[in-house]
Amino acid sequence: MSVEPKYLYLTTIGRRSGRSRRIEIWFTRHERAYYLVAEHGRRARWVQNLIVDPAVRARVGARSFRARARVVDRAAERELVRSVRRRSEAKYGWGDGLVVELRPVRRAAPLTPSSRPRSARRRRGARRPPR
Repeated sequence: MSVEPKYLYLTTIGRRSGRSRRIEIWFTRHERAYYLVAEHGRRARWVQNLIVDPAVRARVGARSFRARARVVDRAAERELVRSVRRRSEAKYGWGDGLVVELRPVRRAAPLTPSSRPRSARRRRGARRPPR
């Protein structure tokens, strides 16, 4: 039986700087999503970043993945918020704050040479540009 890691490493893109920003944060899992609880709600900079750009990266243990982030609507999704808070309280002894969902996204299949646009295919014998 494996023990679930304690932390999730979340990388957002800075809403002002455009630079990658990484935080270490507690998380819980429910169904096929990861849930984070923002102690400072919408004032947390990482929350402000993912509201502007919901495409994020995350790492849990050895697993890294891309995800779509969203703030869970407390009024419309009361049962989900309650469930996430209960899970967080059971795992960490704390669960009060704004609930954020990370839903992993599947990567697109890599392009094969025949599926690349003709203009992107390298001609036989064509020289590669120097690095």
